[in-house]
Amino acid sequence: MYHSPYQEVLATDVRTARGTEHGAILRSIELLQRGVEAGPRSAEAIEALLYTKRLWVFFIEQLGSPESRLPNKLRADLISIGIAVLRRIEAIRRGRSDDLGFIIDVSRSVAEGLK
Repeated sequence: MYHSPYQEVLATDVRTARGTEHGAILRSIELLQRGVEAGPRSAEAIEALLYTKRLWVFFIEQLGSPESRLPNKLRADLISIGIAVLRRIEAIRRGRSDDLGFIIDVSRSVAEGLK
């Protein structure tokens, strides 16, 4: 079977992108854990929520792009997860919740899927 250099570049790009996404989610988890330790209204929590919000907005935009090569079902599932995370962030921001644990758990699950 012929394997073109273009296919190798695409495979490398996908691995690199997944690694970058994985690292960004791990960073989000790290920040969120600091927020848990410092308290849900702390500067650490606010920083973590802002970072995580920006990250998920970026992911959702990329997943919604017609250029995304992921299967439609997976894209839809990940967008739904992202929306749930953004809703929880908004609830925390508005003082209706103090639970960063949900966001940490979801982020861990997504990071595991990117390994």
